[in-house]
Amino acid sequence: MSAPSRLGRYPVRRRIGSGAFATVWLAYDEQLDSPVAIKVLADNWTEDFHARQRFVEEGRFLRKVESPHVVSVYDAGELPDSRPYLVMSYADQGSLADRLDLEPLTVSQAVHVIAQVGAGLHALHQRGVLHRDVKPANVLFRTVEVNGAPQVSAMLGDLGLGKAMDMSSRLTIIGGTPSFVSPEQAQGEPLDPRADQFSLAALTYLLLAGRAPYNHASLNAAADPAPPPPLDNGLPAETEAVISKAMAKDREERYADVPAFVAALSTSLAGHTDEPPTWIPVDPDLTLPAPRPGTSGSLDTDWTTQAPSRKPGAPARLSRKRLTAVGLAAVLVGLLSGFGAHELIVTDRTIEDVSGTISVTVPEAWTRAVDTEQWVPPDAEAEQASISAGTAVGWNQNDDPGQGIFLGVLPGELPPVVPQHPECEVTRPAVTDRRNGDSYMTVEFTDCPHGGITIERVIQVTANRLLWVQVRAEDRSAAIEVLDSVKLSL
Repeated sequence: MSAPSRLGRYPVRRRIGSGAFATVWLAYDEQLDSPVAIKVLADNWTEDFHARQRFVEEGRFLRKVESPHVVSVYDAGELPDSRPYLVMSYADQGSLADRLDLEPLTVSQAVHVIAQVGAGLHALHQRGVLHRDVKPANVLFRTVEVNGAPQVSAMLGDLGLGKAMDMSSRLTIIGGTPSFVSPEQAQGEPLDPRADQFSLAALTYLLLAGRAPYNHASLNAAADPAPPPPLDNGLPAETEAVISKAMAKDREERYADVPAFVAALSTSLAGHTDEPPTWIPVDPDLTLPAPRPGTSGSLDTDWTTQAPSRKPGAPARLSRKRLTAVGLAAVLVGLLSGFGAHELIVTDRTIEDVSGTISVTVPEAWTRAVDTEQWVPPDAEAEQASISAGTAVGWNQNDDPGQGIFLGVLPGELPPVVPQHPECEVTRPAVTDRRNGDSYMTVEFTDCPHGGITIERVIQVTANRLLWVQVRAEDRSAAIEVLDSVKLSL
């Protein structure tokens, strides 16, 4: 779709990103002479009262908090078609997920970011709000002036899963990111600020160890975690003890609050950080303000559809150049995953097959070759719903492989094995689990010649029908983001 010329009183410059529940646009506040981000509820949720209510609640939660480390809501309104929108602060320096794709943080930078995120969480908690989804994609960066010099400041975004504490004892949707969520949240128990403390400690572990403490495939796995493994990075044993305490399975064993955890972390790392702290450097290419309305620059254009030369049942392969700069299209990723959806960390598009049975959200680069027509599965006669989306025609062939996803409905029951990829050096054992009542089997293939990861997943969606999903991406996090966005209506 083309960019709207205005949203309320704000002229629109370009799309920042879109997901299953919302689209975020880069716009301009003419009165304050400043770029802003405007989050708009997706049109397919306009008639859903609960979706509208949660969208508006996010704005109310954010509006309660006065903190430089929480995304601010400046304004709210409703479009002529009744869709609500929120006008929010614009993060010009991308997300923590973007930064980690480029290079790891130093210990000093990690502590600095954790302290700021912790301050944002504490501000939320003081106002009676839980975040419930602390993760790299929801930590956003913006440029601020400190002593006359531009520096990067961290702030929390996306309260799509946020809840008022006085609602935490009521029945709520279980949500969160499995590798960072607290066990009590994964079990659907009543929550308090110590759930966010657990997630912040898991984020701390990631920044200091260079890897997540857990690789949970589902919330079920997160409900009963083992103690986090050793950091193995030469930092003091006291630091490891601090993180382990904050990530204790029993919340009663954690710190009293987030500031206590942050203080203990800083104390444990005395002598291992710079004084004054090393700030994350500003990327000057990202500090440019949005062009004022009327200046040159094209608006968002329609994407084209091409039919890839896919072979039903054939495995796909991917390759993608490493991210070398954070694009402006990714700077508000944390705002895109409201209502618990796991959204992508780049500009993305939601694609639906011609029958309206399957939808998936993929990076925009994967929409260069899209086929939403039905397919005939192997050894079957009737056509079934399917989607193929990739970086180029023939992305799933061996001659000139790309990255992308194939989804197809087919008859049958869970097979004993999934398609194999002998060209890849490592095959992770099959994982069989249940999610949302559906049984599924997943196998991951890594160290492939194309340098990425291939994931095969088969889901038993009805007693006699399966959904086969195959993803090839540069890294596992990108593949999982796409997998988690798949939706099926049968």
